Amino acid sequence: MLKKYLSLDVGDVRIGVAKSDIMGIVATPLEVIDRKKVKAIKRIEELCKQENTKALVVGIPKSLDGSEKRQAEKVREFIEKLKLSIEGLEIFEVDERLTTVSADRILNEINLKGAKEKRKVVDKVAAAIILQSFLDAKR
Repeated sequence: MLKKYLSLDVGDVRIGVAKSDIMGIVATPLEVIDRKKVKAIKRIEELCKQENTKALVVGIPKSLDGSEKRQAEKVREFIEKLKLSIEGLEIFEVDERLTTVSADRILNEINLKGAKEKRKVVDKVAAAIILQSFLDAKR
């Protein structure tokens, strides 16, 4: 069965969002939600409707040794809020170690060096990396 996914790179200030194609093969950066300006859960609900999906892949931050820190707890608390707010939501948790580092490297390679410009896109690129690793592992 074909399934479309959204993925989230959840941070305290911003949430990077990416989406998959209908075949579940390719991840594409979608947007960055500024948590100070937008009600994040409501926006994610809108995106699920817009993208016609109830499947979310959420990156869980871990240390290099695989242990979880306070940020992982915060992400899981956010996941619980999502489950309470959006009916029938299927959520997959993925280890997101080094995704922001990878996203940063990619942006450096395409010469996006300005800190302000990079901040606008790094989170959605990280979300795309999270989603792509999930999609690749499923195949």
